[in-house]
Amino acid sequence: MATNGASNGTQGNSQDVDFRDPAVYSEYEKKWSSLPKDEAGWLRRAQEVADVLAADAGTRDKENKSPRAEVALLKHAGLLKVLGPKKYGGGEQPWSVGYKLIRKVAEADGSIGMLLGYHLLWSTTANVVGSPEQADRYQKLIIENNYFIGGAVNPRDSDLKITSEGDKIIFDGFKHFNTGGVISDLTVLEGVYDGTEDHIFAFAVTDQSGIQFGHDWKNIGLRLTESGSVKINKVAVPWTDALGWNPEQKKPDAEILKIPFASLLLPTIQLVFSNFYLGIALGAQDYASKYTVKNTRAWPYGGDNKEQATDEFYILSTYGNFHAHLRAAVALANQSGDQVNEIYAKYSGDLATRAKLTPRERGELAEWVASTKVVTTDTGLRVTAGVFEVTGAKATSQKVGLDRFWRDIRTHTLHDPVAYKNRELGRYQILDEVPEATWYT
Repeated sequence: MATNGASNGTQGNSQDVDFRDPAVYSEYEKKWSSLPKDEAGWLRRAQEVADVLAADAGTRDKENKSPRAEVALLKHAGLLKVLGPKKYGGGEQPWSVGYKLIRKVAEADGSIGMLLGYHLLWSTTANVVGSPEQADRYQKLIIENNYFIGGAVNPRDSDLKITSEGDKIIFDGFKHFNTGGVISDLTVLEGVYDGTEDHIFAFAVTDQSGIQFGHDWKNIGLRLTESGSVKINKVAVPWTDALGWNPEQKKPDAEILKIPFASLLLPTIQLVFSNFYLGIALGAQDYASKYTVKNTRAWPYGGDNKEQATDEFYILSTYGNFHAHLRAAVALANQSGDQVNEIYAKYSGDLATRAKLTPRERGELAEWVASTKVVTTDTGLRVTAGVFEVTGAKATSQKVGLDRFWRDIRTHTLHDPVAYKNRELGRYQILDEVPEATWYT
């Protein structure tokens, strides 16, 4: 693919958007001059990033500026490269480590944890729906250049069409939602090839006149994710970059796309969601705990009066319950991450190896992920709303900023109705049915 114009997240079509100067984090480029060597090192690096973000997360949420600086911080830390092959300068860690990094960053800032999660998914798109040659080519491009990847892949929008012009495909249309595109180097585009029901994924350089962002993300939460609309106007991509397609025949390559392996993007990203939900909830618990210790007052009219809030039975009981459920959610998320590792370790590689993944195995993985989605959604919403009961009326002040955790998790947990995950799990339990692969399973 042509890469002229990729501009390290400073797209010309967003030059008037308010953003913090990426130079505010320049000191970390030298501090983090090399990548961690193992899982423990990666987790320490993620904690260091989280510590930096936590210092002014509430302020940045209020300012609502485009997160170019925060993406630069992720680049300096090397977190964008955690899954990439070592031969191109990546960390070559399994997905389970990637999920833990997402969770840790989200503890401090849900928006930036979400951006990291989506990047890790989109940066590995070619590994799942592309040919082995495409997968290797894009890993080299993305990892060596430390690119941040956005995505205009909203399956509910069917108005992004693809036509063929010679040796190129032309994307034309609109998406109501994209993630991180405004501050990305490359954007994953997805649409339906004209006259068929076949979808095409392809990477495109973000900094071009044909990609115009609406800058209309005005939602209550995840305010720094640049998740608004985008207009795609005649964006050309070489047929050779259509992931998993035969460029000569202009048809999907059945060996690549008509097998369960090619549908692994869906459970993989659903577990991305669960991990930043979990990170946000853990962050809320920690933030509220510190507030309670420092600021919450005991209730003087209960008949069993205490001198300080940390002696109050109901406060201790509530925090203890949150702790137990979050600890269980972490264990489930880690187990699901291990299941993802197992599938990719066993079936990644040449097409013959990919083809061995069965629908049953793929479906059982999806049910691990669905279980995690249900638990992290339910627990996350309960914790981020419930912390106000143990912090007190003053904690509702905008100055405190405790509300951002609930706003963040409430915003994204509406991405797709969790009720359908419950139904899906019910059919698995009662009828031993695994779900068919869809855009959301």
